Amino acid sequence: MMSGEFGIFLNGSYGVGKSSTLEHLADLFAEAKLPFSLFDADWFHRSWPPASTDPQNVLTEADNIRAVWRNYRQTGPRTPIIAGVITQADDLERYEQCFELPLRIVHLTASSDVAEHRLRGRYTPHQHRALAWHLDDHQRLTRELHQFTSYDLVLDTDHSTPAEVATLVFEEFAPQLHG
Repeated sequence: MMSGEFGIFLNGSYGVGKSSTLEHLADLFAEAKLPFSLFDADWFHRSWPPASTDPQNVLTEADNIRAVWRNYRQTGPRTPIIAGVITQADDLERYEQCFELPLRIVHLTASSDVAEHRLRGRYTPHQHRALAWHLDDHQRLTRELHQFTSYDLVLDTDHSTPAEVATLVFEEFAPQLHG
């Protein structure tokens, strides 16, 4: 690991703008010619059924992330930018082990009304079960995220576009990176 290397982890509940911010952050990194790799954690654990020894698919997710990160690193040093959920120290430790880098954690927040509006816009009428699950679980996850306090930056996304949020994250961390 080189000095000045770290990953950026966009953390938050459903509907706060993690995935959208991730895309805009990639654009800013590319414009600045800072090497990066994107990871939306959902895509690394989304399989069914989970192993009986890994009911939440967290070990599978970690193995998948590790493999992809290893492939990205073969092309040279870069900053991993991750969208996902960290609610406890064990989660943070697992992700830092995957990337073999310290992570700067950005807690993205949104009011319940805004998150619900965004979630309703994300799902089609045929995906009503997924929408209902995310709406039901949003408050629980939000409470857990507020109990986790290892945040390097906290941003309320209610009145900001994903591009504006990405700019704030970029301005906070890009000067610390060695491109």
